[in-house]
Amino acid sequence: MELIELHNICKTYHMGDIDVPVLKGVSMSIARGELVALMGASGSGKSTLMNILGCLDRPSSGDYWLDGEQVSQLSSDERALVRNRKVGFVFQSFNLLPRTSALENVAMPLSYMADHLSYREAQRRATEVLRRVGLGDRLDFEPSRLSGGQQQRVAIARALVNRPALILADEPTGNLDSGTSEEVLQMFEQLNKDEGVTVLLVTHDASVARHAKRVIHIRDGVVGDGELAPAESQQGQGPSTAPGAEEGGTR
Repeated sequence: MELIELHNICKTYHMGDIDVPVLKGVSMSIARGELVALMGASGSGKSTLMNILGCLDRPSSGDYWLDGEQVSQLSSDERALVRNRKVGFVFQSFNLLPRTSALENVAMPLSYMADHLSYREAQRRATEVLRRVGLGDRLDFEPSRLSGGQQQRVAIARALVNRPALILADEPTGNLDSGTSEEVLQMFEQLNKDEGVTVLLVTHDASVARHAKRVIHIRDGVVGDGELAPAESQQGQGPSTAPGAEEGGTR
């Protein structure tokens, strides 16, 4: 069953009298339970597509179905409701509240849910997901007392706490060293394998994309689909990043 379906998605930004097309008829699908990488260079339209997939923006034209719901032309408030219910985000910079414990950082998204949970239930659920990512003994630690890898694990737990249909990870290892990056990517693989969480890794880095079962390449606002052969995954010979101009502004 398809979790994501895009049909001829276009996005054009209007800058005064100038139209700047960024996405040029993107059509693709992602099945429920897939681990997919969206890979492209700066300027490829990768960030614009991610914002649409995450219901942070809407396309200029085309149809986007998320978990069976047509979300293409929803208002900003309607998109926020869908986003809170169905999408979890993991960012390069962690985006944790600095003077707040790991437990409270993870529990925070639950306060925005339409069906408000009790404080006790929110704490229980946040504790559960922190244990799942190996931080059951760090519940009361503020981010400054955690390593970069542990902070990203808190961010992953926060993304999971609402039990979303989709996890969007935007350059999730960009601020981590290579050893810690590998641990975080293996965690995404394990969550995908054991719990069937659908994960989209948004990246320019072939070493990150190699952890996905399928790679969607984007270049100049157009996508192409490809598989990673097992030999490539094991030997570190992933797909090359297409050249592109620096991505700027809202792209």
